[in-house]
Amino acid sequence: MSCLFIAEVSSNHHKDLARCLEFVDVAAASGCAAVKFQLFKIDQLFSPEVLAGSEQHRRRKEWELPLGYLAPIAQRCREQQIQFSCTPFYLDAVKALEPFVDFYKIASYELLWDDLLIACAKTNKPVILSVGMATIEEIDHAVAVLQQAGCQQLTLLHCVSAYPTPIDECNLAVIETLRQRYHCAVGWSDHSRQPAVLHRAVQQWRAEVIEFHIDLDGQGEEYQAGHCWLPEQISAVTSVYQPAPPMDGNGIKTVAASELPDRDWRADPRDGLRPLLAKRKNWNTSGL
Repeated sequence: MSCLFIAEVSSNHHKDLARCLEFVDVAAASGCAAVKFQLFKIDQLFSPEVLAGSEQHRRRKEWELPLGYLAPIAQRCREQQIQFSCTPFYLDAVKALEPFVDFYKIASYELLWDDLLIACAKTNKPVILSVGMATIEEIDHAVAVLQQAGCQQLTLLHCVSAYPTPIDECNLAVIETLRQRYHCAVGWSDHSRQPAVLHRAVQQWRAEVIEFHIDLDGQGEEYQAGHCWLPEQISAVTSVYQPAPPMDGNGIKTVAASELPDRDWRADPRDGLRPLLAKRKNWNTSGL
């Protein structure tokens, strides 16, 4: 079956526009239907207490995606014929992204924030929501908030918000639980970096969307954590689920154009020898 793959750049872009555009090119070349970035401002992501007490969190200022990058990234996505998405992490980010993104992705960490859900839904763009760490009651609430705010195209991604995710905690059967409970598109947001997990999600649990973290070269900010795929690793998975070439046809039995030269070389029904008698009459003994 086919599956829509989303390459999540996350904070691996080094705040470098050329690197951002390369991520788009690599995502397209890897068979992805979309590439996704994150838009946050560190002082609107963590509380003042956390920033005051944690140099590690303050350093994430260098991970911010400049607003001026949105237009060129969107343009490169159009050129590569893949969708552009971005996760908003503050309310004004929703408006900033609206002219550029094909759909919004809401992260698991923001699932409880009704105001953000409502802002995304009101744009009338499709919304993809990851449900890592959430209870079923919390997901019920988030889905209701999105739908009441006007979201018409909702996709839910089961995920485990551990980086990387232990394979025995993936619980892929939740994909079907979400499908049956919410009657919407469903999929898997991967943090396992295990090909077997992605294959199982698609083949056994019919995931319609697979999101995964990607890095170009192992030099991204998040690569060392162990949940980011390299291009050659993910290409080996996505290639299995590309749309099939036009091999099915229309079901009408006719002689194919490629068969025509051989029709006269069939066995003649009168003597069982090749080619047909009409062909033999014109046979050139010097060769074919």
